[in-house]
Amino acid sequence: MRRKNPNDYALLALILVLLLGGLIMIFSASASVAEKKFGAPWFFFKRQLLWAVLGLGAMRFFSRLNYNRLKEWVWPVFFITAVTLGAVLLAPARENVHRWLPLGPFTLQPSEFAKYTAVLFLAYYLDRRHSQAASPVRGLVVPGVVVSVLLLLIAAEPDLGTPILIFSVTVLLLWLGGGRLLYLLGAGALAVPAVALEILRHPYRLARVVHYVSTLRGGSEASYQLEQAVLAVGSGGWLGKGIGASELKLGYLPTPHTDFIFPVICEELGLVGALALLGLFAAFLIRGLRVARSAPNLFGSLLAAGITLTICLQAFINACMSIGLLPTKGMPMPFISYGGSSLLVTLCAAGVLLNISRQSSLHSRYTAHGPPSVSKDGPWSGAGGLPGRNP
Repeated sequence: MRRKNPNDYALLALILVLLLGGLIMIFSASASVAEKKFGAPWFFFKRQLLWAVLGLGAMRFFSRLNYNRLKEWVWPVFFITAVTLGAVLLAPARENVHRWLPLGPFTLQPSEFAKYTAVLFLAYYLDRRHSQAASPVRGLVVPGVVVSVLLLLIAAEPDLGTPILIFSVTVLLLWLGGGRLLYLLGAGALAVPAVALEILRHPYRLARVVHYVSTLRGGSEASYQLEQAVLAVGSGGWLGKGIGASELKLGYLPTPHTDFIFPVICEELGLVGALALLGLFAAFLIRGLRVARSAPNLFGSLLAAGITLTICLQAFINACMSIGLLPTKGMPMPFISYGGSSLLVTLCAAGVLLNISRQSSLHSRYTAHGPPSVSKDGPWSGAGGLPGRNP
């Protein structure tokens, strides 16, 4: 009798709760903006709902597709991602940046896909070169150069936050894959001047940092955004004003349904609601890392860790930026902020994570009752507590 594949209902529940909460808050945060711009308060909600339906279909597909087959897709996916990132630079600018490709009534943001393209490549590369992970050339320079292709294309849009996120996840994955900490710290030190140069090259970035360091003294737009966000957070109190009752989203808080949706949540749901949301991401982090630890092979382990770290680190950066702990930067909160590309690719990645969890359960079951049929990899011996491959 054929065994039914086990499902990770705890992880699935976390994903669906975050998705549903995001849809509710997008309508609450965007209704007034949509009414003023389009005469339809449901405008942004309906578009996000469409992307959610498409994303759930994609998530189901990837949750059923054996994640090991993704090894065959690494280079085609990398090539397509690089080409679309290059095409973005030739597309018409929106708000003085080149980040979106127009696709009829919708737009596509390739940098959102680049986050997980980098994770897929690194998991594939470190799985194949695990024995050379401690080498400064094979374990750091080669994967670093490949990932830098994506970083440079995204930085040219210009976008600084996404390259920083991808670089951070890259360093963590290289360490988990067996890279030497000393080399990785050196790479991080070398990245600091590059980030500083990018800040100095763009006056608006320098203004954000200056106003952030000077505790919001000044009247620039960057300072105004952060001031309004902090006011929204503080006005919510313990339990908030109630869903839909935010005042600062009514023209005071810029982009309340995208990058600054977290302050709206704080104002409407209070400290309790904000902590509940952060608790969901913390639970997602714990569950995702458990999936990574129990994956049948190193490729799955690093892929799960990369997906989990990308989602949770992005949520952490967005929340910190929204409440004044970091300088303002356009970066959506996964599952929660409005944005079709972000939601679609996040749900695709979540589907892969669900599949790794499924394969982990199958591997454990078959190992307990007979020879494993999912993976032929041997003893768990990877760096950072992750499963490794036979030498």
